[in-house]
Amino acid sequence: MSEASPRGTYLVISEALRKGIGDGEIVDALPSEADLVRSHGVSRNTIRRALKVLEAEGILESAPGIGWRVARGGDRRSLVERMTDVITEDSLAVGDTYPSEAKLCERFGVSRTAVRRAIAQMEGTGLLDTVHGKGRTVRALPTPKVRS
Repeated sequence: MSEASPRGTYLVISEALRKGIGDGEIVDALPSEADLVRSHGVSRNTIRRALKVLEAEGILESAPGIGWRVARGGDRRSLVERMTDVITEDSLAVGDTYPSEAKLCERFGVSRTAVRRAIAQMEGTGLLDTVHGKGRTVRALPTPKVRS
């Protein structure tokens, strides 16, 4: 990485890995941590943070003796995409209550930290509103995706 990212270098790297997985460039095993350190020009801790983000989202898994690999089966979309789809899947309208963190953790099999990060992104894009003591509500409906 030639310049610092205001978003957090580890998040930029995790997004690049997620894209590589989504595009089919990374199919099974990831390069070693040492190779990732060299190719991204960052510390091993930064690489590990990026990998942990994808592990928390269920995209990667650590395989003892092998390293990191793409998780078998499951949905490979980002947690934010899957959580955004909850609005459509559950037929939620503007003003409806969005599921709780606990229900989302159970539904997607991820940590509360991963759910909170995704919710923060959804709030940042204006999809959700949080009212202290009342939970989260749908603020806007997601725009339909164009499939190619």
